[in-house]
Amino acid sequence: MSRTAHRFASRRRFLLGIGLLSQIAAAPRPPIVTVLGDSITAGLGLPARDAMPAQLQAALARRGVSATVRAAGVSGDTSGGGLARVGFSVASDTAVCVVALGGNDLLQGVEPSQTKANLRGVLQNLKGRGIRAILVGVAAPPAIGQAYVREFNALYPSLAKEFRVPLYANILAGVGGNPGLVQRDGIHPNAAGAKRIGEALAPLVAQVLKGPSR
Repeated sequence: MSRTAHRFASRRRFLLGIGLLSQIAAAPRPPIVTVLGDSITAGLGLPARDAMPAQLQAALARRGVSATVRAAGVSGDTSGGGLARVGFSVASDTAVCVVALGGNDLLQGVEPSQTKANLRGVLQNLKGRGIRAILVGVAAPPAIGQAYVREFNALYPSLAKEFRVPLYANILAGVGGNPGLVQRDGIHPNAAGAKRIGEALAPLVAQVLKGPSR
């Protein structure tokens, strides 16, 4: 090969390399889905790979949807705790936030009106920052009392309508009360239960991700 031809080949390889690097740099990053919740979404008693956020990411991948699901669950958190930390637990690069709070409000007997006000504050924060939301509820057990159950269960669809966000009515639907899907405490999902929740949420999350941003 002549010296001129060698220089030409080297220059061509260099330009091809620059083009490849440009394509890599321009490749879009997967959108971020943040799960703001309590011990159920934090994966209490489970390794991170088996917890609901990881299961949701895997379920999205099986549907051909590329996304990074970020866990922002804190065991014991109430709706008030979620409101206090939404500004820093849900980073600004989040495309969609799954808001799954309220179970500990039930356990602590928080007034449904207060839970509703707290969740409204969370949704207002997300809306103000242009972050799309999905609201995930939890069903109040009948033993608490009919009036409380009625008011508590109504707050989730009411907020979903007010903010025009999708609602998944009960995070433990199909899981709670099933010995094969919960841990020994009878409350928290085991790996199979977390997978069931992730699979159930995936179609809704995929739909929101594919929709127009705010």
